[in-house]
Order: sequence, then structure tokens, then C-alpha cells
Amino acid sequence: MAESFLMNTGARIPSVGLGTWQIEHGAVSDAIYAAVKVGYRHIDSAVAYRNQKEVGLALKKLFEDGVVKRDDLFITSKLWPGNHAPEDVLEDIVTSLEDLQLDYLDLYLIHGPIRIKKGTMFIPENLIPTDIPATWGAMEKLYYSGKARAIGVSNFSCKKLEDLLAVAHVPPAVNQVECHPVWQQEKLRKLCHSTGVHLSAYSPLGSPGSPGYSGPSILSNPIVISIAEESQKTPAQVALRWGLQMGQSVLPKSANETRIKENFDIFDWSIPDDLMAKFSLINQVRLLKIEFAINPQSGYNTLEDLWDGEVDTGNKRTEPEDHSDFLRCFS
Repeated sequence: MAESFLMNTGARIPSVGLGTWQIEHGAVSDAIYAAVKVGYRHIDSAVAYRNQKEVGLALKKLFEDGVVKRDDLFITSKLWPGNHAPEDVLEDIVTSLEDLQLDYLDLYLIHGPIRIKKGTMFIPENLIPTDIPATWGAMEKLYYSGKARAIGVSNFSCKKLEDLLAVAHVPPAVNQVECHPVWQQEKLRKLCHSTGVHLSAYSPLGSPGSPGYSGPSILSNPIVISIAEESQKTPAQVALRWGLQMGQSVLPKSANETRIKENFDIFDWSIPDDLMAKFSLINQVRLLKIEFAINPQSGYNTLEDLWDGEVDTGNKRTEPEDHSDFLRCFS
């Protein structure tokens, strides 16, 4: 299995990247340093993760120590939902570049089809409708300028991706979405493959204990465990290897050096076809539904509106979830 995938820009995106969402400020530098020393070459960040300055300090140390050069790394960041207005997109990436202490990004994403009023906190009362074509036009200017060597989207359904492809002069290089054995995104993956958009998987191990996530555990799924036992690998390695063999990059998050190493040890072996077939038996459920975006002000009145029907409807909660912790991550 190649250690990178070709994007429609002609550049390559590493197969495995380090996710940085919810890594505490004090642990970010050590996690990134450990990951790069192991062999990771993709660091996934975002303004919304509220630790981008710490990511920048870690990158600076890596460069100063001669561990890697800037061109050796693939760095991703994402547009803050309050800066969707075309005139604010340039300001947003400039701020990210300053925080990361970089001259350019390898990939810059619209973080999701969700927008808030400029200068406000990421809470439901500040939601407003998106204008993705207008925002994308500003993203294209960043691509032409070289500030972002590739541009893409995150959390886009099939319909939203198709709508964007219909108007884009520069097609998105990547759609970064929740994807793992419990939410395999078969329809979206086929669309991405057919249109040349690379699918990159966040939360490829689920995100147990993270705010906003609910549903079954990936790592304790009986099928994942049985495949891991037969392969003599850990459930996490099996879940990540499944992603690579499906043709998508994976972005596991960890601040634990042992797990960082374990999550990267997925290249010199493969899951045989008969075991890969067993993944199709796993019940499917979206773990991050982003229910707080369901609000008349956002333009989404139901989860089906937000995800264009691509949401599990058989596991609805009878009581509303408390998303206060999740929202604080973006405030």
C-alpha cells in the first residue's frame, strides 16, 4: 500500500495524518514531534481546534532541529465558519499561516456547510445560511495565489459535493468526512472516486468520549475485533488499514506516543479479501450528527436537510443531546 494518494492537483496527500482536534495545548508539541519522528508527514489542524499556535510552534521546532524540512510535510487547515464571506476568506488563511508560522498550506478546507455571523461564537443563535459558491470563489483565489496548494471541503454530503462540482472552476481536491467501519460512507466514497475528489477520513477510530459523538464503539465492534485477532493486529490498526484499502487517507488523533506509533504501523501488511468482505456486515450509523446546526437560522430544519438524507434514521435519540461541550470547542 502506497504511503500517499494522488490528488487531482497532481500533488500527493499522505495516507496517514495526525489529527489535532482536542489535543490539549500542552500536549500538542510532543504529539506532533513524536508523530513526525515515527514517519507521519501530514498534520491536520484548524482554527476551530483552538491549538493552531501550538501546532505552529511544534512545526518550527521540527524545522529548526533539522528533523524535517517544510516541503517534507503536508499541512492542512480549515476555514473558520464565521469567515465564509468572500472578503473574509483571505484574512482567515493569513491568520492561520501566521499561527502556523508557514508561508503556504498544502490543503485548505471549508470546515463544513455551516456558517455563523462574523465575529461571533459558534453557537446556534449565531447560525446563518451558507453561500458555498461565493465562499468557494474566494477559496479558488487562494489556490491561484499559491497560499493554498490544494483546496477542498469537509463534512459535505453527496448532494452538496455535486452542487459544488457543478459550479467550481477549481474542483475540490479533498472531502474530509467522518469515515470508519461503523460509518463507511459507501455512496460518498463512490462519488469521490468517480469525480477525482480524494476522501480523507477524520475520526477513523471513532472519537469515544468526545463531545458531540454518540453511538456504538468502533474498537469494540465484534467484527473488527475478530478481524484483528485473525490478523494478529489491534482493532485500531485494523480500522485504519481498512480505510487505506478502501482508498482513503486516515487522520487518527492521539497524544499518546505508543498509540501514535501503533496507528502508523499499518503499511507492511494487509487485510485479505475474505476478511475485508466481513466489514459489509457491520451496522452503519453516523456518530457525529452535528445536531446543533438544525435551526431555522441555518437553513437546516432537520438532520436530513443537513446531510441530504445521508444519516442513520434508525437510531434516533428520544431526548435532545447536550452539545455544550462540543460547542465550547469551537467558541
